[in-house]
Amino acid sequence: MRHHSRFSTSLAGVCVLVASALVVADQQQVGYSLTVNKDRLINAANEPQNWLLMNGDYGSTRYSKLTQINRENVKDLRMVWALALGGMADVGQNGPENEVNPLIDNGFMYTTDGWGTVYKIDARNPHQGQYMWIADPGVKHQGNAPRTRGIALWEDLVLANLPDGRVIAVNRDTGEIVWDKMVAGKQEFGGVEEFLTAPLVADGKVLVQNGSGDGGTRGWVAALDVKTGNELWRFWVVPKPGDPGSDSWKDDHNAWKTGGGGIWQTGSYDATTNLYVVGTGNPFPIYDPEFRPGDNLYTNSAIALDVATGKLAWYFQYTPNDSWDYDEVGVHMLHDLTIGGTRRKVVTHFARNGFFYTLDRTNGKFINAEKYVNDVNWTKGIDPKTGKPYEYDPKLGVQIYNREARALRGDGKKRTCPTWHGGIAHQPTAFNPVKNIAYGVGTEGCFSQNGAAVGSLGKEGGINNKLSERRQYSSDLYYGALTAFDPAGHKVLGKAVTDIEIRSGVTATAGGLVFTALQDGWVVAYNDETLEELWRFNVGTPLKGAPVTYAIGPKQYLAVQSGGRHLHPVKFDKLENSSYLFVFALN
Repeated sequence: MRHHSRFSTSLAGVCVLVASALVVADQQQVGYSLTVNKDRLINAANEPQNWLLMNGDYGSTRYSKLTQINRENVKDLRMVWALALGGMADVGQNGPENEVNPLIDNGFMYTTDGWGTVYKIDARNPHQGQYMWIADPGVKHQGNAPRTRGIALWEDLVLANLPDGRVIAVNRDTGEIVWDKMVAGKQEFGGVEEFLTAPLVADGKVLVQNGSGDGGTRGWVAALDVKTGNELWRFWVVPKPGDPGSDSWKDDHNAWKTGGGGIWQTGSYDATTNLYVVGTGNPFPIYDPEFRPGDNLYTNSAIALDVATGKLAWYFQYTPNDSWDYDEVGVHMLHDLTIGGTRRKVVTHFARNGFFYTLDRTNGKFINAEKYVNDVNWTKGIDPKTGKPYEYDPKLGVQIYNREARALRGDGKKRTCPTWHGGIAHQPTAFNPVKNIAYGVGTEGCFSQNGAAVGSLGKEGGINNKLSERRQYSSDLYYGALTAFDPAGHKVLGKAVTDIEIRSGVTATAGGLVFTALQDGWVVAYNDETLEELWRFNVGTPLKGAPVTYAIGPKQYLAVQSGGRHLHPVKFDKLENSSYLFVFALN
């Protein structure tokens, strides 16, 4: 592990001063001793000057009460500083998958790059950011891929998942690694588990999950003791024979062993019930439902786990026996909502299958669902009584749904909407609790695929790639969209279209704005009611991290981190060894 303390931003052109802002002198001189304890995280929404969790608060609503930057003055937003981070070495021509935003606590930023290096940055000077420390855990580049969706804060620790399967805790004052645990590994047939989410600390437990479902492993959520890193419990998304839900795998060759259900977006936490609510991935093999007949629990589901024990409290499955890659790993927002005159505790979710769902978060019961993407043809709709697709038949091992859009073995190409990228996949969503509007960014479009059979190694399980047929596929109507949805009235309020799919996320503010970022370098602000574009700025490098907002003294800032996969094999001569942190403020 390499450790660097109080790096000067003048080294190697690390800090780029782009514009100036007023100096809040007292903020630069005052330190702090508060730790990020349980109460602060539960009440994170009441600290709009900070951004303490990756998705804003435990409910993952990404809503800020800050109003200094608003509809009237957002046109005057300017970049005030930028800071080069590492993490771009040995990433290949497509770059890393850094879908991450910084955390901010009283003027200090904490972030990470694709190789797991953790950074603490002093952001109190309005003219520049300055490294306090850099903690490099020494991830070997060979055999690992640079990817991260963030970190977590708890008391005096910064928690991070690493591309090589480790979880580390770093002292946030010194940058020294306090504990280092290998948690992910290989499964029976050589599938490699990996972390594709940010950790979340709830009630003293670090919640981490395996996201390599598409690699033929079983998804899981594990809880580690935050003080020691020792594992306390583990919940497997795909149950083994004899466990509840195992009878939903009706094959004769132990398909559950490579059953998928990877988790690749951080879940949400309800402190009142001590439940962790998270979305699970698709079954594996992805596109051949006849390999694994049955509903394939608990894939394509929202699951609620008791944080104390790891036991399943409730679940709701969106698309049983999926064959389109409609996993539901996306953010599940927890909030209250008045429905039919009654105040309800709900989970709301922009599902990858093209529908917006509302569930009761106390028990997982279905409330309603409505289409939010422009094109859906895999089902004629969602049954308002059961929450299942209208065509779902519990007696069938292999679901049919719309036969014209579902390619089974022996079928030629069939066109399905939405695309396998879904309307909204992993992209962080937002909810304005004052206006009761939910926001999501993602992809509009359709795709076509044939029915390709996957081969089995035999009764003991495993995939035989040599005996598997080739899948052929293509896409059409691809474009990006920001969608505003009314969960109470259950309807789309508006949609803003972009030329390319949006892979970052959204943040809503009390200033009447919604911010997002695009893969071609634009940071964009929209009117939160009309979705009229009000401002944009191009940073010159791909963006897949969602913007966040915070304040130091009376001044509000907007921050976004680069490090997304390039749209084309473009070489940035000046940026090829760095990802960047960009910070904006008003003149």
